[in-house]
Amino acid sequence: MNGSPAIQSAEGGAMAFTTTHWSAVLEAQGETPAAHKALEILCRTYWRPLFGFARRQGLTREEAQDLVQEFFAGLLAHRNLNTVRREKGRLRSYLLVSVKRFIASERHRASGVKRYESGPHIPLDELLESEAADFELAETLSADQLYERRWALAMLEQVITRLESEYRATNNAALFDRLKEFLVGEQARPLQADIGAELGMTENAVKQAFHRFRQRYRVLLREEIAHTVMAPGDVEDELRHLISVLRG
Repeated sequence: MNGSPAIQSAEGGAMAFTTTHWSAVLEAQGETPAAHKALEILCRTYWRPLFGFARRQGLTREEAQDLVQEFFAGLLAHRNLNTVRREKGRLRSYLLVSVKRFIASERHRASGVKRYESGPHIPLDELLESEAADFELAETLSADQLYERRWALAMLEQVITRLESEYRATNNAALFDRLKEFLVGEQARPLQADIGAELGMTENAVKQAFHRFRQRYRVLLREEIAHTVMAPGDVEDELRHLISVLRG
């Protein structure tokens, strides 16, 4: 599946976005700007799911950080289309199987995971800071469960990031900030009348704005999922899997 470099925003204009496309994984390779960009996008999107999985395998924080860094550095240079097909063309499954094999290979090659010095460096300071804050909260999950949950949350984060960019591009950042609160559970939701008074909108206008916000959220979520599978027919199954992971 080839990923388009742009999407059409709700207002009809083209808007660039960054996400993990299969085309980036399968086509970009070597020491080229395209390969480095693909690596950075992959790393930022899937860092936390894979880092959490590595920690569950008994690696220290530093060992897991180095292993995931090296895993991504070698991923684009050593493509395995048979593995992709075997995992039904789903990036989520492909990366999990790949990192399991990578960890097993490293443990077989050495008594422990060494600190890696080769490969391009991807700046991940902010990701590591957030990782340290919530790692303990997920200790009840297995390695695979932790990976799946963080994969699902990474997809949702991509959607919110794209939505925010769209709203800010049309000078509606304040509206986005308030509408986003409706997506966070049932508790402490703001009243539509209060938001309307704050932003100079009627209560009905706020209601309609949230309806459009939610519709756009669903469209972008479907697009994000579509960029992680190779066959369009797999989107619905992957969406159902994402929902089941979050509910679990």
